[in-house]
Amino acid sequence: MPELLAVRDGNEANASDWVVRVIPNKRPVLAIEGAPDRRGVGLYDRMRGIGAHEIVVESRQHGLSPGRIPLLELTAAFVAARERMADLERDTRFKYLQLYRSYGSAAGASIHHPHQQIVATPITPLLIATQLQSAKQHYQLKERCLFCDVIAQEIDAGHRLVVLDDDFITFAPYASRFPYELHLYPRKHSADFARTDSDLLERLAAHILEVLQRLDRVLGDPPLNWMLVTSPNVNAGKRRSGYWTTIDEDFHWHIEILPRLAPVSGFDWGTGFHINPSAPEDAAALLRDAKDTSEPG
Repeated sequence: MPELLAVRDGNEANASDWVVRVIPNKRPVLAIEGAPDRRGVGLYDRMRGIGAHEIVVESRQHGLSPGRIPLLELTAAFVAARERMADLERDTRFKYLQLYRSYGSAAGASIHHPHQQIVATPITPLLIATQLQSAKQHYQLKERCLFCDVIAQEIDAGHRLVVLDDDFITFAPYASRFPYELHLYPRKHSADFARTDSDLLERLAAHILEVLQRLDRVLGDPPLNWMLVTSPNVNAGKRRSGYWTTIDEDFHWHIEILPRLAPVSGFDWGTGFHINPSAPEDAAALLRDAKDTSEPG
């Protein structure tokens, strides 16, 4: 399949010397051609399934788990994803870009080669819009980023921290929805992942590899999803008045990591309450203590 972008040793497009490459998904969930054609149907809205769906192939090596991708290749994958997301944001039909990784059949993975996926949607998803609205309300009230406040509180408390370095923090969020749910944030405020520089993406790759390897040591190579939560495409057409006008100040991109250890029950779906048998403080303590047994000492 013709590539959309590649990191390779040579200069010939579509040659076999690639390290990381981005290709269209053979079975896209949304079609790239056409216009959304949003219209009302009584109380409801109807629109065409317009968008984009791309695969970021993380490595030439088949069968690698997320925590075993070589640092150079994972860095290149993040850079490639950033470039594709920045390019897709130039299309004013697309209001949101979702970057995610699924690993294992329990997490919905149907392709076993290591890869990430990018989906561009013609609307801002409700879950994202809810986070955006909460962040905006907090900023209007306190003139501070909600997520920066959470980061400061988690560092101060300490007992939910998993990995902390100069650039990133990963912690088990308070009242986690799922066992071993983790959130990863850049410590410096930034709303849009697509504006992250390559040096910081290399440090992101090193940080998330450390987190994923700790999950492997404690949980034994679990199926999981990770999802990037970033700002919507502020260049999208037909913006409403005042729509996300303070987003650069009030939002903070991050990655949510969800090991898939137990099915979601009817009670969870029916009530929105999540039954989590593992307290986040206990999960974080186990992950902090997880040592790499392949290293001496």
